[in-house]
Amino acid sequence: MRTYSIAAIPADGIGPEVIGAGTIVLHTLEQRICNVRFDVATFNWGSDYYRKHGVMMPADGLQTLKSFDAIYFGAVGSPDVPDHITLWGLRLPICQGFDQYANVRPTRILPGITSPLRNAGPEDLDWVIVRENSEGEYAGCGGRAHRGLPEEVGTEVAIFTRVGVTRIMRHAFKLARSRPRKKLTVVTKSNAQRHGMVMWDEIAAEVAKEFPDVDWDKMLVDAMTVRMTLKPQSLDTIVATNLHADILSDLAGALAGSLGVAPTANIDPERRFPSMFEPIHGSAFDIAGKGIANPVASFWTAAQMLDYLGETEASARLMRAIERVCASGIRTPDVGGTATMKEVTDAVVDAIHSSNV
Repeated sequence: MRTYSIAAIPADGIGPEVIGAGTIVLHTLEQRICNVRFDVATFNWGSDYYRKHGVMMPADGLQTLKSFDAIYFGAVGSPDVPDHITLWGLRLPICQGFDQYANVRPTRILPGITSPLRNAGPEDLDWVIVRENSEGEYAGCGGRAHRGLPEEVGTEVAIFTRVGVTRIMRHAFKLARSRPRKKLTVVTKSNAQRHGMVMWDEIAAEVAKEFPDVDWDKMLVDAMTVRMTLKPQSLDTIVATNLHADILSDLAGALAGSLGVAPTANIDPERRFPSMFEPIHGSAFDIAGKGIANPVASFWTAAQMLDYLGETEASARLMRAIERVCASGIRTPDVGGTATMKEVTDAVVDAIHSSNV
């Protein structure tokens, strides 16, 4: 029996709903595969915790999480709590505290999902976006002076280090090498940002020499949005800075049909600390509690977590179930269906049980 300890942090909005659905699916895989077990411990940190305690998680939160094999995260954000408090109080301290420097976001059009791109099908959009997740524009460096006065100043300093850029480039090239097309696009803005971004470009060229079998090119981030929309087939693996990839991956999710199906993994490739897996759709308070949140992103995220844990059979079984259910037309309203979250979850559970492979 292989046993894994999973720290679930449902947090805000639809987070508790979709993580609850994902936990049901994980326990269904236990029953189907038999020789694997997931011990899920839930931590009720987030905006409700903040209202009671003035912080998003306890001071010893990272120490508590450190012993787990993986973290299964819902969403963070609340209408009555400033976004910088929710993000910097929970998600970013975990990512940075555990040096989860590789944010990996696969994107493809699932069977049965209609892309807003004209005539685009599953074979036309199959990407993985690698986001530098530890520094760059989200390093947290900067400050404000002369608050409230006419001469008030606010600075937000992007930090790029050689070690940070080199390791994310190497991770992206390795990932590109592992995929059939062996193709990588490096996103930059070095025409206007002539220090950190020029270094980013130079390091990309240096690391590329270690991967002669990977075909790579370079795109300015604004031009990249055009290419993603008009020539999706020309892309495969993409690497970008913290801010650029954050924006591009949301665009990618929308082009694939909905943010409700888009997963992400925050990885420590050296496995010194637990990695964290989350859907990218956010807290979506407008539909929280209505039972119509799309659980597919949390399921796909769980599949990423299973791959990370080495449970490739379980991951593949889960992805086949997701694709089968989407193709059958059992979909939530965000992707053109009428099903509830429970109906989609039940259908995925049934597909896992009934699959012979």
